[in-house]
Amino acid sequence: MLLVDDGRVLAALDILSKQIVHGGETYGASGLSTVVTDKGDRRKGYGKRLVEAARGTMRAAGADLAIFTCDTPLAPFYEAAGFGILEGTVLIGGTPGNPFPSDRFDKMTVACFFTAMAKRHAADFVGARIELYPGEVDRLW
Repeated sequence: MLLVDDGRVLAALDILSKQIVHGGETYGASGLSTVVTDKGDRRKGYGKRLVEAARGTMRAAGADLAIFTCDTPLAPFYEAAGFGILEGTVLIGGTPGNPFPSDRFDKMTVACFFTAMAKRHAADFVGARIELYPGEVDRLW
């Protein structure tokens, strides 16, 4: 997704999407990646506007939830854009044979639960280790 003004890109991000199984339930999960704002245009609300739009796009596309990691200092930014912090939650990328857990880095997991099923099971995601295992390719919207 792009936020463009007069032909100039102010902010950009990717939405990744896949099905995950957690706690015996299957969810359509989406997340944000490579969220960037032009250096000269930071702190003007463009990034927040784009992240809020992406949250709406994920919900409208039928995702049960949005879940992703961010650098710990950025957690308040994502909270302001409508995401909640999942304390102690670790996302595991890579592959089952070569896992890549987010707790190796200074990351926070943030999420937004869209559907009734996801909201009912939201507590199952707190303090959990969630296997994403995207492998070599994720689907971008």
